[in-house]
Amino acid sequence: MHFGERIERRRVNGLPIWQTVTQAMAELRRRTPASIALFTAGALEQGRNGWTHERPEVEAYFAAMMRNGNVFPLFPVDANMVQVAYEWALSQVNVGIPIFASKSPLPIRSTIAQAGRAVEAGAFVVDGADGRADVVFAVVGDMALLPATAAAAVLRGSGPTVRVVSVVNPARLFRPCDTLASMAPIVQTRFMTDEEFDALFGAKTLIAVSGGASGMLEPVLLRSRAAERHVACWKRGDTVANPQMLFELNGIDSDSLVAIATRSRAEKQGGGTR
Repeated sequence: MHFGERIERRRVNGLPIWQTVTQAMAELRRRTPASIALFTAGALEQGRNGWTHERPEVEAYFAAMMRNGNVFPLFPVDANMVQVAYEWALSQVNVGIPIFASKSPLPIRSTIAQAGRAVEAGAFVVDGADGRADVVFAVVGDMALLPATAAAAVLRGSGPTVRVVSVVNPARLFRPCDTLASMAPIVQTRFMTDEEFDALFGAKTLIAVSGGASGMLEPVLLRSRAAERHVACWKRGDTVANPQMLFELNGIDSDSLVAIATRSRAEKQGGGTR
């Protein structure tokens, strides 16, 4: 990448070194290209991963680093968004950007224009309409959208309004006070406003879903005003025959998500406690 006549390249071996380099970049008073890390072959594809593949614990590591104010993990949902996410990362300065994308063939859920808005804003509606809903699924990751959209279709058959929102750039969903972005000489100030957040995540019941670490959903859970909030996420791996079995093992299959939403609505209507 060029900034004036300067060309900078960095080769980093090991996540702790990447962290050190990225945190140092937050203190720089000159513009320098972003540090970008690409992760493929996620846990839902691999079962018990080999060490060369992305593990849920790695997502938790990056989730903690989002509080620095200059770390922006990206979760593109399809091939279009993968391209846009990498292009966006190349245009950023003084930040660290890990990109998590599946190797499996998955549905195209965005146009290039939608992908650009989602990466910049932080999230977008995959299924359903904006505004307050009975149930909102806030989903991190591409494969996790499969059970979430299937569950949404089942729930709509029994009456509730349901929306599925993909969390693409979770750090954008924090409030400014949640990070130290303001301390950086070159500040990243774009955070989702309360109005934007409510248009996407406003609901009676919020179900946060991830095929990885729940920490990536912290910004959503912090800001949500839903009366009922639930988390369905990765718990552990196993050697299984297919991803569906891992979904079921971890309680993030469509049947489990439908059960969470149905139980939540029944308890709320009946005035019971969880």
